[in-house]
Amino acid sequence: MLGLAKGLKYTLKQLSKERVTYDYPNQAVPMPDRFRGIQKFYPEKCIVCNQCVAICPTDCITLTGKKHPDQSKRGKVIDTYNINFEICILCDLCTEVCPTEAIIMTNNFELSEYNRDKLFKNLDYLNENDTNLRGTVPNNSNN
Repeated sequence: MLGLAKGLKYTLKQLSKERVTYDYPNQAVPMPDRFRGIQKFYPEKCIVCNQCVAICPTDCITLTGKKHPDQSKRGKVIDTYNINFEICILCDLCTEVCPTEAIIMTNNFELSEYNRDKLFKNLDYLNENDTNLRGTVPNNSNN
């Protein structure tokens, strides 16, 4: 009988506490400041140095560039930038080595798809990935 009273006391005490669950699709989950979510890519800042490709431990990043169309300027212009989120571990190494800060981590975390091919994200998707959205999905166009 004493055990039943202790259990009932504990249960009633827990009922008065604040909830720790969220109505997820309708309410954004608060993320810590240093949360590492999906990358945002700024193609205008990229100098095609390939450091992000070289440091990636899972080789999920592909980056190609072409010569600058203006012959008077040196360097390359970005042609393609792709990340395969099927194998990306969101380790943040690509953002650490980028000399121009063209890659940053966001608070976006939703990558659930019904098809694995949709986890292969291209330059357009990564450029649209908004850093201000907390726990919501960016504009989900067809890659």
